Formats: sequence, structure tokens, C-alpha cells
Amino acid sequence: MPRAPGTMRAKRSTTDMTRYFEYGEEEVSYLKAKDRCLAAAIDACGHVNREMEEGDLFSGIVHHIIGQQVSSAAQLTVWKRLQESLGDVTPAAICAASAEQLQSCGTTFKKVGYIKGVAQKVESGEFDLDAVSRMSDVDAIAALSSLDGVGTWTAEMLLLFNLGRPDILSFGDLAIQRGMRMVYHHRKITREMFERYRRRYSPYGSVASIYLWAISHMDVPGYSRDYAPMTDAQKKAARKKRSREAAAFRVQGR
Repeated sequence: MPRAPGTMRAKRSTTDMTRYFEYGEEEVSYLKAKDRCLAAAIDACGHVNREMEEGDLFSGIVHHIIGQQVSSAAQLTVWKRLQESLGDVTPAAICAASAEQLQSCGTTFKKVGYIKGVAQKVESGEFDLDAVSRMSDVDAIAALSSLDGVGTWTAEMLLLFNLGRPDILSFGDLAIQRGMRMVYHHRKITREMFERYRRRYSPYGSVASIYLWAISHMDVPGYSRDYAPMTDAQKKAARKKRSREAAAFRVQGR
């Protein structure tokens, strides 16, 4: 079956039902030919299996809202409780649930308000989620970020990890910026620099994102330094470390 315009398939693991963002030699060869620094990072990483979101776009929105400003572990806990409480996370189920029932799953009343607001708009037909999948990236991000509780970054992540869009690179993602600093040895990623890289990676910005995220974890051989200037706290910690090392050296020299 042919792909819809602007979408990329997600593949499933052969051993479980996990979906991964699908890419291959075509995307990797293109990026490596366009950028020698990224090419080296791709070779250092090898193939990266990046998990996709399960469920439809609505459940993805809910999942992202409950995950805002909390750890991944906390997000997973709340999400499991929500599924246990509602069964399927659908607009109808959210609308039927009380705010207290949703909040009891471990999220805040503010987030509950966002979630119920989105559900009511979808359920009433005021917001057409199905239409989003047929929009361009720019229009889809604008549409999704018009919803209360969904900002630009969240909209971009929904396009990448729910809809599998192939050309998503987020300036608002701090890990993407850290990965860029590490790959290109920049102290800071300006908007102008970012847009230059975005154009270079297009139409496979999502694959570039996956590699930049992998590099940002600082566990890929040859990529252990973030070139951003140290904060005052980091400078203070570094001075203390040097003082301890100097003191230990003096003791050993006695």
C-alpha cells in the first residue's frame, strides 16, 4: 500500500509489538552525503531503534500532556493508571469521566482541564483530528498547537512519533541542540544555524533527529563532550573537583 504524502511507515519488532521509526539506507546515505560531521556520528551510532508511540493521535496528545514536566517513569505510571481507569483512552471516555477520576490517576487538575478540553473539541467535531494527518507539517503543527496544553514542541513530537513524519527537527528540543553542539563543536546553536542544518537534513530531518538524540546521551564512543559554556554552578563544581584532586596529590607526595 502506498504511503500517504509526507508520512513514513513505522516498523514492528519481530520479537514483540513495539513499533520503531522506520528508515534505511536511502535516508542514511542521503544524510551522510550532505554532512560529513553527521556522517561520522551516524557511523559511530550504527542503526538506532527509536520507539514510536502506540495508539492513535488523540491518545498521543493525552500521553504527551500528562508527560509534560514530569519524568518518563512518572508519565508511564499515570498513563497506566489512566488506561486502567478508562479502558481505551478515547474522546468519549475522557468526556464521560469526571475531573476527579482523571486527577486521581496522578496528574494535575490543570492537565486534566487541557485533556478534557481537547476531548470535548474532538468529540463535538470542533477539531478534526483526522484532517491533521492530511496536512503539511507546518499546517499540522499550527493546528495541533492551537489546542490548549499543546505547544509547538509537543506538536512536533506528535508528528514524528505518532504520525511518523519524515522531516521533523525541533529547535525547541534541548537534547537536539545538545546533540548538534556535540557533533559540530558549537558553543551555542542559534536559530540561524539551526535553520541551516534543517535545510541540509531535509527531507530526512526526523532521521537526523534520531541520531542527534542518540549522540546527546553522551554514551556514544567519541562523543562525550558538550561544548556549551559551563554554567556558574558547573564552574564552581569544577573548581571544587580540582581542589580535591590537588589536595589528594599533595597527600600522596608526602
